[in-house]
Amino acid sequence: MAEQKEKLFEMFPPVSSEEWHAKVDADLKGVPFEKKLVWRTNEGFNVNPMYRREDIADLKTTNSLPGEYPFVRGTRTDNNWFVRQEIIAGSPAEANAKAIDVLGKGVTSLGFHVSDVNAETVSTLLEGINLSEVEINLSCCHRKAEELTKVLTDYIKAHNAESTFHGSIKFNPWKRDLKKGKKSPVNAAETGKKLIELAAGIPGLHVLSVDSAMLTNSGAYIYQELGYALAWGAEWLTLLTDAGLTVDDIAPRIKFDMGVGTNYFMELAKFRAARMLWAQIVKQYNPSADSVCKMTVHAETSRFNQTVYDAHVNLLRSQTEAMSAALAGVDSITVTPFDTPYKTPDEFSERIARNQQHLLKEESHLDKVVDPAGGSYYVETLTASIAAEAWKLFLGVEAEGGFAKAVEDGKIQAAVNESNAKRHADMARRKEILLGTNQYPNINEMAAEKIVDTPKCAHCCGGQDEKGENALNTARQASDFEQLRLATEHAANRPKVFMLTIGNLAMRLARSQFSGNFFGCAGYEIIDNNGFKTIEDGIDAAMAQAADIVVLCSSDDEYAEYAPAAFKYLDGRAEFVVAGAPACTEELKAAGIENFIHVRSNVLDTLRAFNAKLLK
Repeated sequence: MAEQKEKLFEMFPPVSSEEWHAKVDADLKGVPFEKKLVWRTNEGFNVNPMYRREDIADLKTTNSLPGEYPFVRGTRTDNNWFVRQEIIAGSPAEANAKAIDVLGKGVTSLGFHVSDVNAETVSTLLEGINLSEVEINLSCCHRKAEELTKVLTDYIKAHNAESTFHGSIKFNPWKRDLKKGKKSPVNAAETGKKLIELAAGIPGLHVLSVDSAMLTNSGAYIYQELGYALAWGAEWLTLLTDAGLTVDDIAPRIKFDMGVGTNYFMELAKFRAARMLWAQIVKQYNPSADSVCKMTVHAETSRFNQTVYDAHVNLLRSQTEAMSAALAGVDSITVTPFDTPYKTPDEFSERIARNQQHLLKEESHLDKVVDPAGGSYYVETLTASIAAEAWKLFLGVEAEGGFAKAVEDGKIQAAVNESNAKRHADMARRKEILLGTNQYPNINEMAAEKIVDTPKCAHCCGGQDEKGENALNTARQASDFEQLRLATEHAANRPKVFMLTIGNLAMRLARSQFSGNFFGCAGYEIIDNNGFKTIEDGIDAAMAQAADIVVLCSSDDEYAEYAPAAFKYLDGRAEFVVAGAPACTEELKAAGIENFIHVRSNVLDTLRAFNAKLLK
């Protein structure tokens, strides 16, 4: 058998990278390889179209096994992550009943927000829940974190679950600074030290939060979330070692709550890079064992890219996000329900969110293999590249005084908000695509009636008070386009867009489809046509339909004749648009034609201008 295998390989002689490049260059017919096939990521490095063994030959990340320092391949020798659901209910008793119910449906981790912190509330929440089998995660106003930790630890001890408990208290003293731009009154070091002391004897209880999901949900790029998360974790180590604790006391108490977006392989590589870099940071504090350097990571699918329109596409986004996190070997995952952008998730959306993880486990068996991406030339290269960019950012934050100072000065918020603005701008120009929102919208969908104002916490992070100057911008990427469509829905008239298709068959069909997608992003009614023999026939048909916009769809060569004639015959009875950017554009503008739509158009600004003209 071995001889047959060797003979098979002999039939395929080895091909060098130089030979591959030569073949590609020949196929490109003079177009530069780097310009056509190499793309620049938002993370600051280039990605090639192919990778080979020599690309990872010098990478140290390939030399370890799962469960071994620096844990790039995982902190465990299995991949059985916790399936987490956030419990939203009106009272502790209702939350407990809901928790008991979902535990029978495959959930193994629960998240509760505790408003009224006392022993009775926690006892009611956790009644009937096996603390040795279910991960318990509690959050509260950070001013009440010490009280909540004491109540929870007392409850754990009363149930003799000290050695088997797994869970967390989400103590995030910088949440108010980040979310509201207003300084928290809580002393992070003092309270953090007390929480660790209270948690003594319960090794599975994490009481210090690195909540970088906040950054992801505000539009941060992958390297930013990772770089700032590392700085955040390092801040805890600095503050609490200065307060007299050891790294052995601190590091195992930190839980990283990280976001995960739809950049599939990049997100997978992010978590691998995160474990490796965090292990190296903790190692500098001389821990007693390598196990202290392990990173505990909870992954939450993104809210930034969720949409109100065509909301079921959110399921596709969150499914790939959860898959990235699962393949990367995180400790637990929350799939954000698809209806989160417009209401409190209901029973159906929560069920679907649970089942998305069950699909990954029970049907795809992703929990049966550890680090399947290990050794992949592409993923290993991405891991090293993301690690390098995040490390640069981490070092920059440390050089300027650390995470807390950067937050206080508003530098982290400013950097993330800049990324948020760029991603909104890229969305406007379709450099980033959200299916159903800025590309291929369902033009007949109405969403205004399904939007419900969800109640906001009146106690945490300043409650309903106004945001300060240094607050994160949490506007979802789709929000600008959604405002356009909602304005159309609320208007007395819904603009009609008529496709005047004429001339070259292939070009008129392509441009009518493009134009329908373009104006559909504002929720306009699209009237398409098979084609007209004359300009006059097309304009007359448009007026018979009471069109507000007439879009001329033809070929560049024919626009020089058709566009002036159509514009003149229309005579201001509707807005006139040319689909494309023909060579004769300047001549057409000189004839009075102002509106052109094409692939380089700013879709958002163009549609805003039409909304201003047409909506009444």
